[in-house]
Amino acid sequence: MEAGLQYIANGLMVGGIYALIALAIVLVYKATGIFNFAIGNLMMFGGFISWAFMVQLGLPAWLSILSALVIAAVVGWLVNRFTMSPLIGQPILAPVIVTLALAYFFDGLVILIWGGSVRSFPDFLPGESVHLGPAVVSSDLLWAFVAAMVVFGVLALFFQRSRVGLAMRATAESHQIARARGINVERIFSITWAISAALAALTGVFLAARMGLEVTISAVGLKAFPAVLFGGLESIPGALIGGLSVGLLENLAGGFISTWVMDVTPYIILLLVLIFRPQGLFGLKRIERI
Repeated sequence: MEAGLQYIANGLMVGGIYALIALAIVLVYKATGIFNFAIGNLMMFGGFISWAFMVQLGLPAWLSILSALVIAAVVGWLVNRFTMSPLIGQPILAPVIVTLALAYFFDGLVILIWGGSVRSFPDFLPGESVHLGPAVVSSDLLWAFVAAMVVFGVLALFFQRSRVGLAMRATAESHQIARARGINVERIFSITWAISAALAALTGVFLAARMGLEVTISAVGLKAFPAVLFGGLESIPGALIGGLSVGLLENLAGGFISTWVMDVTPYIILLLVLIFRPQGLFGLKRIERI
């Protein structure tokens, strides 16, 4: 019983990290219709930038993270401006292939600047392990989970109350209607990519603090895709539910069955969703006439 509660606690905390990555994917997909396969690499890139500010430049942790988020947002804006915008009107496969190319580009850029060795991330998160009944949650996982919940709450208010957020929602519904209402759709695309890249960088900081910093942590981003499809490609609440569900099921499988099952659980979920409910829990089922 106690072991089960421990697996549940760890699963939900890890699920918060997956939910953040899933949110970054959903935002871009809702606004542009592009599935961003470079999200894990942007996440890894943001982690290296934060590490460079903390360790190489000796800046305070809060300033290093804030600087990394700003730089990541600028990178996201540049990605949209110089790689995605020229492809507007092209078949959807073209920008998807570009995101795959960007994934390799960021891997190569990180290796060129920082090398391929594993870096130790500074211990900057305050607090100690927290006891939730019989379960013990490490402080880094707890901070990541809290940050994920705060981000989801802030973005919910942003989409409901701010003019830019409302414009982003209108653009996600229909590009043509948004243009007719005077919304600069290209500008909304850039803002969306900037927010998505900043979210990826924030996730990269928490992952690096837990796992260490190396190029291969970008592979964790792949586990967010089952979460996105499970919750629904266009659903922000679905990204949260999907991330928490994948993290929970992954840890339960690893605890009660085997650690190797833990590694493949997200992709088993992905296959089951695609077979039985391809639109996800909160996605819309679209029927097109041929």
